[in-house]
Amino acid sequence: MSSRTLGAHSYPRTDRDLDRWILERRGPRNAVDASRAVAAFVEKERTERGDLVAVATILLTNRECPWRCLMCDLWKNTTETSVARGAIPAQIRGALAELPPADRIKLYNSGSFFDPRAIPPADYGEIASLLGGFDRVIVESHPALIGEACARFWNLLSGDLEIAMGLETVHPEALAKLNKRMTMDDFRRAAERLDSLGIALRVFVLLGLPFLSREESLEWACRSIAAAFDFGAVVVSVVPTRAGNGALDVLQHAGDFTSPMLDGLEAALAYGIALGRGRVFADLWDVERLRVCGACFSRRVDRLREMNQSQTLLAPVPCDVCETGQ
Repeated sequence: MSSRTLGAHSYPRTDRDLDRWILERRGPRNAVDASRAVAAFVEKERTERGDLVAVATILLTNRECPWRCLMCDLWKNTTETSVARGAIPAQIRGALAELPPADRIKLYNSGSFFDPRAIPPADYGEIASLLGGFDRVIVESHPALIGEACARFWNLLSGDLEIAMGLETVHPEALAKLNKRMTMDDFRRAAERLDSLGIALRVFVLLGLPFLSREESLEWACRSIAAAFDFGAVVVSVVPTRAGNGALDVLQHAGDFTSPMLDGLEAALAYGIALGRGRVFADLWDVERLRVCGACFSRRVDRLREMNQSQTLLAPVPCDVCETGQ
C-alpha cells in the first residue's frame, strides 16, 4: 500500500495533518436534541446460548468522539459540547418508555461509552438502575478507554456487560491510514483486560478499506474476523464501509476507495459462520445502499438476516438477471 496523490495533495502522513484533512472535508452536522436519543428500536439477535432474544438498541445523543477515524460518519448526530449530567439517563428513560419489552440492550453513543466527556461518570449509577431488567448490557468503546471505568460500571449492573470495540482490520498499513490511533498490540491489551474482568467482547470488522481493491478488502475482512476470535471475541459484526462523510467521498472520487457490494458482505458472513468459532453478524444498517440488482436484492437481504439469526449457511439466492447464485 503506497501513499497516493489526491488532487494536488498527498494523503496526510502525520496524525495532526490527517485529523485536519478529515475535518476539513466534513459537511454539516444534523440537528439533535440532547434530551432525546437519536433513535431506538428492537431487533432479534442470536445469543451465546443459541436462542433468539429481543435486543433493544438506543442510539444516544452526546458529544462527538475525540478520535477522527477516516471512515466514521457517526459525528453527524452528535453535539459539539458535553451533555449535562442527567441527560443520558433521561434519553434512556424516554426511549425505554416507547419501546416494546426486550431481554438485552445496546447503548451505542457514536463513540465510547467510557469517554467521560460523552457519558458523565456521575450518571453511571442512574443508568445502571434503568437497565436493571436486562440480562446483558452492550456498550461500545475505543480500546484506549478500557480500564477502571469498565469495572466500575459493570459492578453497578445486575446483568452481564459486553463491550463492542472496533478492530476494523488487521491490515497494519490500512489500520494506520484509518486514523484509528491504535495498533494491534493496543487492541490485544484491551481485549486481555476485558477477559481478566470477565467482560464479554464484541468486535466490529470493516468490509471495504481505502487503498485496497474489493477483492483485497474481502480477504482482509476474513482475516480480521479470524483475528477477532483469536482476541477472544464472542461476537463479530461485519460492517460495510460507506461513503458520505466527506473524506471517503474524496478518496472515492480519486479512485482510492471502492464501496463494498452485497456479494462481499455475503461472502464475509459465510466465511465467518463457517469458522464455527462464535457468532458472526452482517451489519444490515443502511443495507439499501448496497442494492445493485432489483430482481434479487430483497431476497438476498432476507437470506443475510436469516443467516444472522440462525448462524447457519444457506444456499445462495439464484437470479437470472444478475446471475447471482448461478
